[in-house]
This record gives sequence, C-alpha cells and structure tokens, in this order.
Amino acid sequence: MIEEIQKRPFVRPLFLWITGILCYAFLPISLLLYVLGVLSALVFLFLGFSWGRGHAELQYDSRWIWGAIVSVLIVCLAVEVCWYSDRRIAFVNEPASSLDLLASEVQYSLVNTFDRLRLSDEEKSILATLTLGYKKAMSRDTKRRFSLAGVSHILAVSGFHVAVICGFLSFFCSFMPRWGIGRWIRYIILVGSLWGFVFITGLAPSAVRAALMLSLYLTGRVLRRFTDGYNTLAAAAFCMLAYNPYYLFDVGFQLSYLAVFFILFLVPRFKEWIVVRNPLLAMPWEWITVSIAAQIGTALLCFYYFGQFSTVFLFTNLPVTLLAMFLIPFAFLWLGYPVDFYGYGWIQKIVEGLVHSMVRVVDVFSALPYATITGRFSFFEMLGGYGFLVLCLIYMKIREPKVLLAALTLLLIISVKILIELFLIAGN
Repeated sequence: MIEEIQKRPFVRPLFLWITGILCYAFLPISLLLYVLGVLSALVFLFLGFSWGRGHAELQYDSRWIWGAIVSVLIVCLAVEVCWYSDRRIAFVNEPASSLDLLASEVQYSLVNTFDRLRLSDEEKSILATLTLGYKKAMSRDTKRRFSLAGVSHILAVSGFHVAVICGFLSFFCSFMPRWGIGRWIRYIILVGSLWGFVFITGLAPSAVRAALMLSLYLTGRVLRRFTDGYNTLAAAAFCMLAYNPYYLFDVGFQLSYLAVFFILFLVPRFKEWIVVRNPLLAMPWEWITVSIAAQIGTALLCFYYFGQFSTVFLFTNLPVTLLAMFLIPFAFLWLGYPVDFYGYGWIQKIVEGLVHSMVRVVDVFSALPYATITGRFSFFEMLGGYGFLVLCLIYMKIREPKVLLAALTLLLIISVKILIELFLIAGN
C-alpha cells in the first residue's frame, strides 16, 4: 500500500494538507500553535546540529528525515492558508469580482435564450440547470423527483458534463493530426473550450474541480507523460484545497471526489469479473459499472447528510445519462446556431424531444413505491462504514486475510451498535 502511494507524488502532500486543515478546524488555536512551534523548533535544532558537526552539505542516509521536515512545512502552510481564509471570509460585504459578475451576466443571457424553446417552465429550468448550472429557477419539487429517481447528480455541473463537452469537441477535432503542432492546437482548443464552459456555468466549484482534473490529464497526454488517475485526482483536490481549504467541508466536494475515487478503483475490477465482449453491450455495461461504483462510494455519505438513498438508480441512470449525453452538446449547438440558418428548427426539435424524454423517465421512476430507502447514519456509523469499505478495497488489492478479518470485525461492531439503537427505540 505504501508503494502505491509513493508512485503518486500528489497523494502524500494532499494527506498532509488535509491534516493541517483538520487540525486548524478542530484543535484549539493555542494548542495547535504550541504543537507546530515545538515541531518547527525540533526541525531547526536538528538542522543546526547537523551543520554543527561540520557537514558541508546536508546529506542524510535516511530519506525519512527530509520527509519529516517537508511534512511539518506542509502542515504549517495548510494552517496558515486556513487562517488567511478565515480573514478573507470575515469580509462578508466584499463585492464580487468583475470576473464573477461577467460570468453571471453571460450565464443569465444564455438562460433567457431558452425562452425560444417550446418547453414548460419546469423543463426550461431543468435544461438551464443541466447545461448552464443555473439552479435559481428550479422548484423544490423538481429537485425532489430527481433525487427520488437517483439522478440528482445529473443536475450538478460536474465531471460528467465536462467529459461530455470534451468528448464532443474531441470528435470534431479528430481530423487534426495527433503529432507535431497539430496535437498542441487540439490541446489548446480542448482546454480553452473546457474553461469557457466552466465560465458560462458561473464558475461553479463542481465545474472548476472537473475542468481542473481533465486539464491536468490532457496536459499529461500532450506532454506524452504517463497519466495516473489517482495522482490526477489528488493533484486536483490539492489545488482546490490550496485555493480554499474549506472546500473540504463542502458536501459536493466530498461526494464528487469519493465518487471518482471509487470509479477509478472499482470499474476496472468489475470489468475483470464480468467480461463483456459484445461491442453493443460493452458501453451500457461500462455505464452500469460506473453508476454502481459511484453509488457504493457515496451511499454512506448520502445517508449521513440527506437521510435517503435511491433504490432505482440502476434503472434510471442508464437512460437519463444517455439522454444527457446527447442533450448537452445539442443544447450548446442550438445556442450557437444562427436562427436563420437551415437546420435550426430540426436542432430545436431534437433538444425539446430530449428534454421531454428525460422528464418522462424521471417522473415514471420517482413515482414508483419504495423508490428510496430512508434512514440517517450517525457520524460514527458513516465513518465506520467507510473504514469497512477501505479495508475491503485493501483486501481486494493485497489479498491479506488479516485485512478481511479487520473489515468484518468493524462491520460487526457497527451492526451491533445499530441493533442496540433499534432495540432502545422499540422499547420506548
């Protein structure tokens, strides 16, 4: 396990940065300053002792010494950034930046363009949320129905939307050569368009996270470097937390990164367990595995925060995802297509038909009995559940019986705790 972490240079700094954020959030500031001061003093004493022994250069036989020094430095920097963020948040009346205002104006003007579509107000709000991240017009009942159907994530502009935009643009750039100046032009078009999409969504944090991850991946590809999904995920999270450490406590941040992590880990193993060779079935099977992996990773967090979990997500995600994959690019094509040009009416009919179909699917499945399981996990149960999942993932990787025993023991403890609580509730 340690070797796997060492292969990915951004993982350790991310863990240390998160440690600094948690220390600042939960430890008294006096105790935190005392601990960091003692650690810093020990580091400087060690450095002074080493120089005092007459070494011209600091050379150590063990790399852990340099690691300890850098670790203390990263934790201290994380605490300082948290302190600065607190000072910045204190200015609540500070006006929004000109870039944010411009992004909001562009987003609002594009949302008004949807009034030309022959759609109901509810359908227009769904389309505006799905494509532009504009949620102000969406009613609470619409959000509830998407949640009951297990597809509420489709309404938050995130990695799926960015990937659809990137795939659509990649298809149109496929004629460009993949060598020489051609690959750099292709890279500039893709990355520029991605961040243009993020801009018109009002610079939503979820869209910024997804675009940052994909930009890092595309940069690695154009530089002909090996791109590791876990390292890219850690790098994107580190950059986001370095900008604003309080993203760590944002529900959307937690859900999106947990979902991507479990997708990266579980999807390849699902494909190994069940091999689908038929090309017509391979793509639907991949969508199903992605949906299952994401739900496994986020189910406990959904119970903790929202107190419910959809039971029909397997049946709704495939059709809704397929519809969204066509709706998003066609909606942007319609937005940029001149009204007087031939084919404008056909594109509009396609957009309207896709929106009607999506709403119909959501309405059917959200109305089913027992479409959701309700119940709220305590923080201990949620933490223990993720501990069980992590131990299971480690066991899948190293096949060590002791790890499996620890996972089952933890599951037993959580189950006993839940049973005791149920008996106490029944007794009252």
